[in-house]
Amino acid sequence: MVIERFRNGDPVPVYRRFREHGRLAPEGLTYVGSWIREDLALCWQVMECDDRALLDEWIAAWDDLTDFEVVPVVSSVEALARVTPLL
Repeated sequence: MVIERFRNGDPVPVYRRFREHGRLAPEGLTYVGSWIREDLALCWQVMECDDRALLDEWIAAWDDLTDFEVVPVVSSVEALARVTPLL
């Protein structure tokens, strides 16, 4: 999961670049979904890839407009599979 904090709380430059250039994701990095905080200052995106370098390449295309935090996550199904043997 990628947490994006739009610089100065301003989503306009981000949406402008997205409109003009698209997501700018390299091949192999898949957009799964996103949610935006009501004040439009913060975004949570689920991105998927097998190589962290692809995520870093995508972040580099946006890091002049957004501060990023990357949180590796697993699905609830995978979490259950990991926990079940411990129950």
